[in-house]
Amino acid sequence: MIDGLLAASQGKLLEGFRASLLTGAIAVLISWLLTPWVRKLAFRYGAVDDPKRDDRRVHKEPLPRWGGMAIFGGIVAAVAAILPFAYPYQPFPPYVLGLFGVGALIVVVGALDDLYQFSAKVQLLFLVLAGVVIQFIFEGSSRVQIAGINWPLFSTGGDWVPFGLWAIPVTAFYLFVITKTMDTIDGIDGLASGISAIAGGTLSVIATYEGQPRVAIIAAAVAGAAIGFLRHNYNPAKIIMGTGGAQLFGFLLGCLSIVGAMKTAAAMAIIVPMLVFGIPLLDAVQVVIRRKISGVPITQADKRHIHHQLLDKGLSQRQAVWVLYAAALMLSGALVFLVKVYGTP
Repeated sequence: MIDGLLAASQGKLLEGFRASLLTGAIAVLISWLLTPWVRKLAFRYGAVDDPKRDDRRVHKEPLPRWGGMAIFGGIVAAVAAILPFAYPYQPFPPYVLGLFGVGALIVVVGALDDLYQFSAKVQLLFLVLAGVVIQFIFEGSSRVQIAGINWPLFSTGGDWVPFGLWAIPVTAFYLFVITKTMDTIDGIDGLASGISAIAGGTLSVIATYEGQPRVAIIAAAVAGAAIGFLRHNYNPAKIIMGTGGAQLFGFLLGCLSIVGAMKTAAAMAIIVPMLVFGIPLLDAVQVVIRRKISGVPITQADKRHIHHQLLDKGLSQRQAVWVLYAAALMLSGALVFLVKVYGTP
């Protein structure tokens, strides 16, 4: 409906992308406007990140941590404004309600973690549970689940190999990895929000190409909320997204990659996370390897992340994030090209 209203004045300009772009614009505005209010709220309740707590923090002054609330508000408001027009008969199927219901819990638990610092085991249990629960909120084929794999890999003519009951732990593990890596990369101003904006925009473009407009709209909302928040989070940051914001980005983007790109581009599903989440995954892998070699627990926070290494080489925070933005854009551009050329079944 929205595409129809806009098409009259714009012809075929941006055909197929208009609803997503409008959703993204609304999300930018809402998250941008909500963030200062959330900043005051975080200061009021003591949800503040103290740089003196350990030596891996790079900011100099205490920063409020509840940015995830503004991000979530921007996403939900944008999707609620657009989906009823784009899908008047069933705007919110069960999996979409599940995304936002579980997403709300992630924001709440993350906000509590910012106050009380839950252990790694508690976070693991909660995120795995979230990854299991979301798989049971569905109707028909619209389900957040990695049901199987195309074999041989990278072959459009391969056989579909179903995972059966193994799909539940496989999906939960995948969502945990994406969610946690997005959380751990949130170490310098603007990095996680910028990477999330790139990933959300990439998934939105792929979903549009592959005929998944609902996924494209939600992914655009995620990208837009990340950009709106980035206005306050870019160096020097006035607020950080906290555990809830980083994990919300990871969880929603992980779910959307399953429902969208990994299902429609079946022959290329295995490389979707490797490219769209390439920077957080690469960071996590090299950190785990270096910690194992050093004989320290893999959950121990330190300064072995890629962004810390760039800072150690003399780059400023802004230079470091733009190096990683550029790398993420190149990986995402390669994925969009591959899906456009080879991904359509």
